[in-house]
Amino acid sequence: MIAVLFAPVPTKRRMAVSAPLDTTIEVVTPENIAFDYQLAGPFRRLPAYLIDVAIRLVTFLAIIFLVMMSGMLAGGLFGSGLLPALGAAVLLILYFLQAWFYGVFFEAYFNGRTPGKWICGLRVISDDGHPITGMQALIRNLLRAIDLMPATTLAALDPEDSFFAMLPLMTGMVGLVTMLSTRRLQRLGDLAAGTMVVMDERNWTLPVARVDDLRVPALSSFVPADYRATPTMAKALANYAERRLYLSPPRRREIARHLAVPLLDRFEFRRDVDPDLLLYAIYYRTFLADGVAEAPQLGSLSGFSPLAKDAQFQDATAAHTTAAAATQPSATHTAATQPSADHATALSPEDRS
Repeated sequence: MIAVLFAPVPTKRRMAVSAPLDTTIEVVTPENIAFDYQLAGPFRRLPAYLIDVAIRLVTFLAIIFLVMMSGMLAGGLFGSGLLPALGAAVLLILYFLQAWFYGVFFEAYFNGRTPGKWICGLRVISDDGHPITGMQALIRNLLRAIDLMPATTLAALDPEDSFFAMLPLMTGMVGLVTMLSTRRLQRLGDLAAGTMVVMDERNWTLPVARVDDLRVPALSSFVPADYRATPTMAKALANYAERRLYLSPPRRREIARHLAVPLLDRFEFRRDVDPDLLLYAIYYRTFLADGVAEAPQLGSLSGFSPLAKDAQFQDATAAHTTAAAATQPSATHTAATQPSADHATALSPEDRS
């Protein structure tokens, strides 16, 4: 007997978060999907920060050179005495933008990575596992000045040389003490913005789950052709497909419904489609369908449609057939209007053994 395709939606329940081991932390997203992240400590983040400082320094020196060359060229053409002051104003504005918004720009538009973080394999994410937003990037970078406190000078190298006394040195003790005092190794900027720095999983491998249920390819064939799972969604689907084997059917539906409900509306599916089966079908469509040499044999499910518009049409057709059968109450017509056992089972809202 074919298992059910539809099931009642269970009540919402939160997944428990286990205690982290060393620098690995488990984050449960609002969709109730758990991810393990390896936190980046101060000694992993320092090389990334130094690389970013070097990039900013080289970039600013190049800007100074371009401004000077432009000023010399413009001065030779127009002979204006205001050009040096104008050039200095331009440099001050560009320095301000670079010093305060370098990290904001890259973290907001490059998925939490500055060039230094990208080279060192680090990434900034929200503390709930979601990608960082522009406001979070702004807050954490504006508060970096406090994390770098207290400031001192290089006068200790040569007390008699005024040049060293003018060079500032940011000790970063505030940020270091804060990171060592928090469970997620967050500095003040991270605490205020609700972010954390983790190791970027570049070599993540896909756990492939075998699909033997005919309902999965049947339902996946109705997923819109233009649907593409995001990297986060793809990883959630792969992890779910691997772990669902160890969960009971009610627990599967309870976990899957947080991701499935928005997709039901997006795909215009019936509201009683099994959430577990929907995620499993999207997993099949995303990772396995392209590798299948031939179309699967769907058997009695080949004529089934989970679309809401088709369900309304089927209901209207069934009502018309019932009315027609009532006017011709012969045994032959009555038997012909009964749905098949396989389709009735597939549409049943209850589990059957």
